[in-house]
Amino acid sequence: MFGRVPASVFNTGNEDLGREVISPDAVFHAPSHPEPLRGPDGYMEVIGMMRSAFPDVQWTLEETVTEGDTVAARFTMRGTHDGEFFGIPASGNKISVQAMDFYYLADGRIVGERGQPDLLGVMQQIGALPAP
Repeated sequence: MFGRVPASVFNTGNEDLGREVISPDAVFHAPSHPEPLRGPDGYMEVIGMMRSAFPDVQWTLEETVTEGDTVAARFTMRGTHDGEFFGIPASGNKISVQAMDFYYLADGRIVGERGQPDLLGVMQQIGALPAP
């Protein structure tokens, strides 16, 4: 059930839901940012970046594994490259890639995340890099 919460925040961009489930002190490690992002605003920054490049982006939860207060979640990310992404202009290409995220919980809220989307796959599918 937990994995659906981050997908819901990502799929809708719902800031109110984000503030409800993300601790103000949360720390997020994203490959798109060299420094950790913090709190709901940090999480929404990543969502804004993804949704500006892929306005129809949808994350589908595929599976989760939970141990204590840690949840590993595998998602499929799908969308259309209709905006700039890491300096690459919109291609109109459809993407479908996997992502692995580790969520850390406390008191029923997200207090940390380490996200690992398949950025190589994204870059290949939008035409920025040659496909294998």
